[in-house]
Amino acid sequence: MSTTRRGRRPGSPDTRAAILAEARTLFASAGYAGTSVRAVAAAAGVDAALVHHYFGTKDDLFLAALQAPIDPRQVFAPVAEGGIDGAGERLLRTFLSVWDDETTRLPLLTMVRSVFDPERQPLVRDGYMRVVLGPIGTALGVEDVELRMSLVGSQLMGIVLARYVVQVEPLASASHDQLVAAYAPTLQRYLDGVLG
Repeated sequence: MSTTRRGRRPGSPDTRAAILAEARTLFASAGYAGTSVRAVAAAAGVDAALVHHYFGTKDDLFLAALQAPIDPRQVFAPVAEGGIDGAGERLLRTFLSVWDDETTRLPLLTMVRSVFDPERQPLVRDGYMRVVLGPIGTALGVEDVELRMSLVGSQLMGIVLARYVVQVEPLASASHDQLVAAYAPTLQRYLDGVLG
């Protein structure tokens, strides 16, 4: 009597790794918008359903390709839930809590340093704007979202470089309250204030 195998489609860690390697290559060369799940599947020699099986949505695949130690969609959701008023402060406090946590800081530093690798720039740039900041701005109802969120992003990247990469003092040892007092009003103006 023959039995029909039911359940998940067979795969292996090697298949998952191959999909991820092709995804990194395609996202890095074509960016988020220029890469499809079908293209990743074709490059890896698998069916698109298997990509979805291992990684879920295109955003999930993209985050896996970034090797992000956190899912920014979950971490930053409370920023948007509170509405536009005070969003600059909530965003900064959440951002600092992620970066000051040792378990997330080291992998994030690796990711930030890869910005200087020309092959990885599109991957990191798209990840930062498409998966982290863009959805926050959209959820907050920010006008001219691309411009305003790129301004927010430039401020946050400046903090990362000065505080965590170069460790400029006294910025590197400043408390969250000190940083919030200095930066949150600027972030809030980028979100809903007059720009020029």
